[in-house]
Amino acid sequence: SLSPSLPLSLPPSPSPSPSPLPLSLQPPSLHNDGNYIISLGNTIRWMGAVAEEQFGVEVFPGYAGSEVLYHDDGSVKGVATNDVGIAKNGEPKDNFERGMELHAPITLFGEGVRGSLSKQVMQRMKLRSAGQEEQTYGLGIKEVWRVSPEKHKKGSIVHTVGWPLDMETYGGSFLYHFDENLVTLGFVVALDYKNPYLSPYREFQRWKHHPAIRETLEGGECLSYGARAISEGGLQSIPQLSFSGGALIGDSAGFLNVPKIKGTHCAMKSGMMAAEATFEALQQREPESMAALTPHSYQRNFDSSWLREELHAVRNVRPGFKWGLFPGLINAGLESFVFRGKTPWTLSHGHKDNESLVPKEKATKIDYPAPDGKISFDLLTNVSRSNTWHEEDQPCHLTLKDASVPVEHNLAKYDGPEGRYCPAGVYEYVPVEGDESKMRLQINQSNCVHCKTCDIKDPTQNINWVTPEGGGGPAYVNM
Repeated sequence: SLSPSLPLSLPPSPSPSPSPLPLSLQPPSLHNDGNYIISLGNTIRWMGAVAEEQFGVEVFPGYAGSEVLYHDDGSVKGVATNDVGIAKNGEPKDNFERGMELHAPITLFGEGVRGSLSKQVMQRMKLRSAGQEEQTYGLGIKEVWRVSPEKHKKGSIVHTVGWPLDMETYGGSFLYHFDENLVTLGFVVALDYKNPYLSPYREFQRWKHHPAIRETLEGGECLSYGARAISEGGLQSIPQLSFSGGALIGDSAGFLNVPKIKGTHCAMKSGMMAAEATFEALQQREPESMAALTPHSYQRNFDSSWLREELHAVRNVRPGFKWGLFPGLINAGLESFVFRGKTPWTLSHGHKDNESLVPKEKATKIDYPAPDGKISFDLLTNVSRSNTWHEEDQPCHLTLKDASVPVEHNLAKYDGPEGRYCPAGVYEYVPVEGDESKMRLQINQSNCVHCKTCDIKDPTQNINWVTPEGGGGPAYVNM
């Protein structure tokens, strides 16, 4: 449905009558006239069917790419899917199947944010030049509700910033009315937050109790829940896009318009440009040759595209919030209305997300209200709405480089932030059996919704997210 824009800025604390900002005062990035409100999951399923049936594209659902393959000269050869039917102890089960190798002159990596293979390729191919900005991320947590017909305003949109977050933490929300009496709403928290006691999930649940939000949800029913990281680095964090044997597209490269909180159009455009460059490169190869090719024109196409122009115009909005909420808003206003992205400087994000936490002694514990079971929910109740499933008897896909680090470093210094930044209840510290004076980190991998937050926020980068058996993970409905 076409979506007129009705943005709203919440005050710093709940009040019964927050005032929507006039459209003339809204940044251009928040104008949504003429856009469509869709379920991306449903749209992708439809597009997959069209690709198979009308264009002969081979799609392999239920297979996870787990390894990048290389030629002897270091160029990318393709990818391999993981072996299936392996037990927790690493031994093959009765249903064991060896993974497949998929070879191609050009492999396009479109795994989404913090893709496990894209991360490897960026490191091995040195796609971030010296001095280039590292990627910075946010965690987006989302629900889909069915609301009362009289409260449904098809096509209306609400955006908020700030509350209930503290003044040093960047974040905001969205609420879209779409389809028949459906509302999708979510909260995004920047993962460079400082307080180890902050819980993005519980901030989201608290936000829903603001009168301006609660009145829409009262009498409704929560249908679905999900979470995923988003790339917030913008133009200055996009790495070199092409390399010998492949290229990065979509969120794997970091294409997202952060002020808009929208990246689907960016991903589509990057895929189109990469496809054109791939076709051009394939036209010049020797017949039947599988030697690695470089889609050189992809970078040039991006540099001259409307996508780069769009990202360049908003590149300084997100990093301005490192100074706090109000300085960030002032900077965003200047960038949006006065300079319009034409400033001669580009702001730096300043640090990696995993380096931002302060020690527990310097942090303030946050007393979150208990969920009421009507507007707000406990974490495991919501995780059940994500329809997440994993084969129980398989190696843990949330790997630790050093098993001693969680207790000796994270628990000791930050009071165990894993259980708070994870939006799925995967991590919890429990007493060691037989010695309750000691603690250990328990990993409930079957809860994992594949958001990648742990891979990003873990202070020492000790957690490494790898692919579980294909077919495992959340099965989102209308998300």
